Amino acid sequence: MNRTIVLAVATALITVFAVSMAFAMGGGNARKGKFLYRKNCRSCHNGAQAGDLSPADRTQAEWTATFQDTSKIKCSGDWTVNEKDLNDIFSYLHDFAKDSPSPAKCS
Repeated sequence: MNRTIVLAVATALITVFAVSMAFAMGGGNARKGKFLYRKNCRSCHNGAQAGDLSPADRTQAEWTATFQDTSKIKCSGDWTVNEKDLNDIFSYLHDFAKDSPSPAKCS
C-alpha cells in the first residue's frame, strides 16, 4: 500500500515537473514565430550580412542553450522584438530543429 502511494506521488510530481518545464522552455506560438523570424531575422540571416540560419541548423538543445542568455547573441542589440515575440521565435526554431520530430526543410 505504501509503495503504491509513493509511486503515485512520484509519478504525479514527475508529470507536474515535465509540464512546467515545457511551459517554461517554450510555450510560444511556433507558427507566429516563423512569421516573426522571416520578418525580423531573415533580412540579415540570408547569407549576405550574417550567416545563413535555419531552424534545422541546430538541435533543440543547442537552440535552448542559445536562448538561455540572449545577450550573448551578437546581433541581440539590434533586435526590435519584445519578449513575447522572442519566445515565439524561439518556439519556431526549437520546434523545427534538426533533431525535432518535424525538422525544417527550408527557412
